[in-house]
Amino acid sequence: MTEKITLTIDGREVTTEQGKTLLEIARENGIDIPTICFHEATTANAVCRICVVEVEGQRVLQPACIVKAGAGMKVQTRSEKVVRSRRTILEMLASTMDLSEAPDIQQMMYEYGASSSRFPDAERRETDVKDDNPMYIRDYSKCLLCWRCVQVCADDAQYTFAINFDGRGYETQIGTFFDKTIPETSCVLCGQCVGVCPTGALKPKREFLLELGKTPDEISVLNTGRKNRSKVKGQRS
Repeated sequence: MTEKITLTIDGREVTTEQGKTLLEIARENGIDIPTICFHEATTANAVCRICVVEVEGQRVLQPACIVKAGAGMKVQTRSEKVVRSRRTILEMLASTMDLSEAPDIQQMMYEYGASSSRFPDAERRETDVKDDNPMYIRDYSKCLLCWRCVQVCADDAQYTFAINFDGRGYETQIGTFFDKTIPETSCVLCGQCVGVCPTGALKPKREFLLELGKTPDEISVLNTGRKNRSKVKGQRS
């Protein structure tokens, strides 16, 4: 039988099973802790740090997605220190990348009063759109390196290992080994990476083409290689 423990979150005493993370317990008790890199389908790695909370006795803020609850813990999820940290993280993201297709993060910025102009001299991440396969495009100007796509492509789900981190420091981005095109990698075009992307950095090809003004018929021709046929019986294009 799993041992029960009692801790305090935001002044409220809760009892839960030992071994659960602070994020799990908070959600079970209706307490909202924001997340970006965390996804139920992937391993939690505390990359983005947006889920940090303040734990009494700990020198630094703790990432709720990986820190296990302990008996007697006193946790604050909305202290001044926590709110300031989350706001700063959001402002740093907004100053360096395109968040136009990340509605959840935009909502967080509104809730935390984060300003996209906080760091006006920040260097923007700007890359060309990679359009090298029939299923999806890669726009790393919108990538915040949350690691979700890498994990789901690896041993969290697909075991394909087609993509990984590439580069170092500020030059780090998601890429393929030796910068190969997607068709040259082990990718099986399953689409799971697209499904877990929170910012639109990975987007279905059809959606991308529609945004460029292509019609469904034009997209169908592009996808299949079919020639257009006249609607007039007996005539062919």
